[in-house]
Amino acid sequence: MTTKSPWLVTYQARTSAERRLIAFPHAGGSASFFRPWASHLDDTLELSVVQYPGREGRMAEPLVPSMAELATAVAEALAADGTARETILLGHSMGAAVAYETLRLLEASGSSAVTRLCVSGRQPDGAETITSPRLRTDRELLSSMSELGGTRAAVLDDPDLREMVLDIARNDYYLVDSYRRDPDAVPLGTEVVALMGDGDAQTDPRRMQEWSSVTTGPFSLSVFTGGHFFLAEHVASVLSVATAAGVGSR
Repeated sequence: MTTKSPWLVTYQARTSAERRLIAFPHAGGSASFFRPWASHLDDTLELSVVQYPGREGRMAEPLVPSMAELATAVAEALAADGTARETILLGHSMGAAVAYETLRLLEASGSSAVTRLCVSGRQPDGAETITSPRLRTDRELLSSMSELGGTRAAVLDDPDLREMVLDIARNDYYLVDSYRRDPDAVPLGTEVVALMGDGDAQTDPRRMQEWSSVTTGPFSLSVFTGGHFFLAEHVASVLSVATAAGVGSR
């Protein structure tokens, strides 16, 4: 594992790789969620994962309370990276929104390195509209996290770990609940690929199709078996779709 920026964790660095995949974790998640993905990639692809503050190697740093602040910091980190390699962004759940807003900023700055945006497990405007966002209670967080899966039971059974995880999740859920996509935003110019599980109550195929409206580029939707964290069960297949040569590749 290598880290050039605190915002990016790279597993199995491949400096000669022609392309790179940047992954954005879900609410309450961290970079290590995507660690196993590196072993599924060949030498032409390098995996880096966005590490949000307040977790793993950045545990001492304050959590970021807003989408605008988070996307701006990630966009700046990617821009400062200086690589000209073709880049694919893939975000899951909250990470889909962060990846989208990050790409908006990168394209607005004139960058053309990103050729494909993959949005997983999240509709363009989320599964529900919360008119008055508030910090969720422990009970609400535990109920939601249990329903969605993705958090190991052993973590939630340990009082100290549970408190830490709930603090992070509470911040992230508020960030997402407060986020509103700008319907008048300048459309992206890159390819958008939407991914979802057929048993995920947070997504609906018709609503996932609405991601096509955020870009002037090509759009496609891939549906996998499974719930909200379907991608953990289909890593190789998800990567095949996300990194396939085609419209999004030079």
